[in-house]
Amino acid sequence: MHSLPSGPPVATPPSLRTLFFRFMEVGLSGFGGVLPFARRMLVEQRAWLTEHEFAEMLSLGQFLPGPNIVNVAVMVGRKFHGVRGSFAAVGGLMLMPMAIVMTLGALYAQFAELAVVRNTMGGVAAAASGLVLAMGFKMARAIRTRPVAIGVAAVAFAAIAFARLPLIWVLGVMAPVAVALAWWKRL
Repeated sequence: MHSLPSGPPVATPPSLRTLFFRFMEVGLSGFGGVLPFARRMLVEQRAWLTEHEFAEMLSLGQFLPGPNIVNVAVMVGRKFHGVRGSFAAVGGLMLMPMAIVMTLGALYAQFAELAVVRNTMGGVAAAASGLVLAMGFKMARAIRTRPVAIGVAAVAFAAIAFARLPLIWVLGVMAPVAVALAWWKRL
């Protein structure tokens, strides 16, 4: 089985406690758009992953069922501490946001009819969309010298954004194509 390239060595591998609390910070950084915060923490601030490793993990996380950030947390935790690391990273990521969402849900049920509440929710959605777009542009740097990867990404984007094809069908076709092209390029 092929593993991700390790890249430069991590200066200090994180402890289970550090994984938990750093992913808790990521979870508290935003709702519906925490991937940019996770990328910044993992690649830029802590250097636990290279840009390439993050892109690979996110790509796999997008293909697997479940939220992308949870899948990435599982993989990062496993990389450093196996199954216990996965539980620490996911637990840190999910604990506080789950408590906050449950509290906000109860409050929203009480005050949803107020215009200020509806407008606030629209603003939060716009901000989350902007963060995801910004992360996408930052991640594109990782493939800028790989024309085959750029081509696969462009075809998938066009199929979803312009042709309005269902994501599952695009993934079902493009994932095997991408794997075959990557395998062929390695020969």
